[in-house]
Amino acid sequence: MIMRMRHGTLPTVVVLLAVWTGLAVAQEPALSLNSQGYFEGRGVNVLVFSNWYSGEFSDSKLSGVELIHHGVRTATNGDVRLSNTPAQWDPIPQLSDRRIDQATRRVQAELAYPDHDFRYRIEAEARGGGVLISVHLANPLPAALEGRAGFNLEFLPSAYFGKTYLAGQQGGLFPRHPGGPITKDSSGALEAAPLASGPTLVLAPEDPERRVTIDGRGAALSLYDGRNKAQNGWYVVRSLIPAKKTGRVLEWLVTPNLIPGWIRRPVIAHSQVGYLPGQSKIAVIETDPNDTAPRPVRLLTVAADGRLTERLNGPAAPWGRYLRYQYARFDFTAVKEPGLYVIDYGGVRTEPFRIASDVYRQGLWQSTLDTFLPVQMDHVMVSDRYRVWHGISHLDDARQAPVDHQHFDLYAQGPTTDSPFQPGQHIPGLNVGGWFDAGDFDIRTQSQYAVVSTLVLARETFGIDRDQTTVDWRKRRVDIGVPDGVPDILQQIEHGTIALVAQYRAVGHAIAGIIEPTLDQYTHLGDAVTKTDGLIYNPALEPGTSRGGESGTPDDRWAFTSRSAALDFGSIAALAAASRVLRGHNDALAEECLQTAVRVWDEEHTREPARFRFGNTTGGRLEDEELKATVELLVTTQGGKRYADRLNAVWPQTAPQFGDLTLAARALPFMDESFGRRVAAAVRSYKATMDAELAKNPFGVPITTGGWGGSGAVLGFALRNYILHKAFPDIIGPEYTLRGLDYILGTHPASDVSLVSGVGSRSKTIAYGSNRADYSFIPGGVVPGIVVVKPDYPELKEDWPFLWFENEYVIGAAALFIYVGNAADTLLR
Repeated sequence: MIMRMRHGTLPTVVVLLAVWTGLAVAQEPALSLNSQGYFEGRGVNVLVFSNWYSGEFSDSKLSGVELIHHGVRTATNGDVRLSNTPAQWDPIPQLSDRRIDQATRRVQAELAYPDHDFRYRIEAEARGGGVLISVHLANPLPAALEGRAGFNLEFLPSAYFGKTYLAGQQGGLFPRHPGGPITKDSSGALEAAPLASGPTLVLAPEDPERRVTIDGRGAALSLYDGRNKAQNGWYVVRSLIPAKKTGRVLEWLVTPNLIPGWIRRPVIAHSQVGYLPGQSKIAVIETDPNDTAPRPVRLLTVAADGRLTERLNGPAAPWGRYLRYQYARFDFTAVKEPGLYVIDYGGVRTEPFRIASDVYRQGLWQSTLDTFLPVQMDHVMVSDRYRVWHGISHLDDARQAPVDHQHFDLYAQGPTTDSPFQPGQHIPGLNVGGWFDAGDFDIRTQSQYAVVSTLVLARETFGIDRDQTTVDWRKRRVDIGVPDGVPDILQQIEHGTIALVAQYRAVGHAIAGIIEPTLDQYTHLGDAVTKTDGLIYNPALEPGTSRGGESGTPDDRWAFTSRSAALDFGSIAALAAASRVLRGHNDALAEECLQTAVRVWDEEHTREPARFRFGNTTGGRLEDEELKATVELLVTTQGGKRYADRLNAVWPQTAPQFGDLTLAARALPFMDESFGRRVAAAVRSYKATMDAELAKNPFGVPITTGGWGGSGAVLGFALRNYILHKAFPDIIGPEYTLRGLDYILGTHPASDVSLVSGVGSRSKTIAYGSNRADYSFIPGGVVPGIVVVKPDYPELKEDWPFLWFENEYVIGAAALFIYVGNAADTLLR
């Protein structure tokens, strides 16, 4: 209807849409407050503080009042905030209490901004087809917050791109790209100005699945584009809290459109890459609880001329309910013939996939090694045919971090530097090696040594010798797609090892990591080479000037150097492992790795361990990290007695840890029979516990329910069970590893997308990498994947890159994927 209107008839369109939405609201059925503590209607859920802002990262777009609208979480952060479009580290309140009253169909939350001595209560109650949200004050708004504090509700931009809105009688189009308006407040700080204002606001009146009507009930509603301040911002609807009032000072009626009889489209969760002929092949079908009509499931072959031929037809076996959806499993293990296939479930059809004996030998882990890890390499330029991923970054690394300092991204420096350097002083030699940790650019030591250790294990286990990339450390240049005669995995191991060794050369021990000092630098999007000037800071020079490789601009990254025994053990485990595979490639570095590992292991066993702990940057559990170092030195020295004795002494203390079973299994060739019997008994106990846990979901893998997606946990599960299968094939079968890989490749809740960018028929191609502002991806990167939004909503946003807990690449998962991909290829040969 709208597209047929001629120029000059917009007022008529606005009136018609306003009448249309008004009628729709009047006909909405009532929402109920369900047993899970949220409001529910057909295709609509309104959550009220079921989730809370991430403690470390403040505004994670997962808190306050939230809307799940026809299967998509489209709104979040319904709460009192202190700016029009709060950014990630802007102030958030503290939640002190949440109460659910089923009798009155009401949810209440008590919150406060202690720094402003400001307390308030938010109430939400079912009201017809919507929810009435109100803000209550026992005392008037503090004067300092007048004109600042308001109730905000944020809407997902990608859900509204290309759609319209009505603010009162004023129509508009949600902008695809942020184009203002921007103003400055009284302090000169940038602030987004409203796109529109009015007593009511209708979002997407033309789209029944996304239409939401907000009535300000006497308060003015303003619509903002949060991306005007930061690319990860959302559209924000906001009303200011009135000054000098108490009691119920503000209320909105929020009415999401409900489509009668709406049913969510089924998901056919399966591997987007395909299957080996001899492996178990199970597609998991996820359906709306209201979708009770039986549908046939068919496996179809794809012919050269495009014809589809039914190969298998049968009902899916019901599994039951998991979280909010119903599940059934379609087993087509009996089909072994190589070919191209699709699965059809009542007209819903998958993308094509293969069944073939070489399905895991190409187009799987290779792009992770060929492209993703090279793109993450710091301190070098990375060229990829016609494009340059980034220039030679962070040549000015690094300055000593200040003492007694807590960084905003989980780093901290203790009361001393634990180094020969003064706060702010340049530490020479740290501008070599290492990978960007994730979608940001820091060098997190714990990630570095985990990647080195995993890559060494992959090289030793599978003999990976693929060569598609040139690495020239002298020129600080990497060329993707240009073989140089050296296995790429060796060069990646060497690059990580160089960074670890540099820490011992510079300060004498492992450090937490290297990261930019300011938020302005931390939020940098684009080429890493532009984040600092690459020149060593000299305070004697004027800001903005440079001379002889130094500058007066203090943009150099900080090195956090507080000593941690856990970090030392983790680092020397990687160095001991690296020494084995670097022999014959870089003998001098291999020898330095081993000598450093032996020396530090000895030193740590002759002194009280340094137990500095902060965030997730100071190593794992001390006992676990020591065990890693002990086993790697045991393997490297081919059964060194002191390491065997230490393993015998400490392993019973740590046996309940699943990862320790992997280490113990790798140590078996160097230990006595009694140790082997103890490990076998522990593996049997582990299997019983594991099977009981895996039976709790239809995917048969460990699905995490915390604030970060679980792909890393699943890959760790797959790796662990491969090693245990090889050591104890009569106890642990191959199915756990294959099941873990299937999960990563699409057999998971919420969608069927592969969690590895560019891998499989349909994969995660909008992700949280260094190029996330372009809504793009880095080939071979592994995203965290599905997060369970409490209490029961599995989520993976495929069109919005900025939710780091679902979409951010991390180097540890990439290394694990290389290992698991190779493991799967070997299991059924």
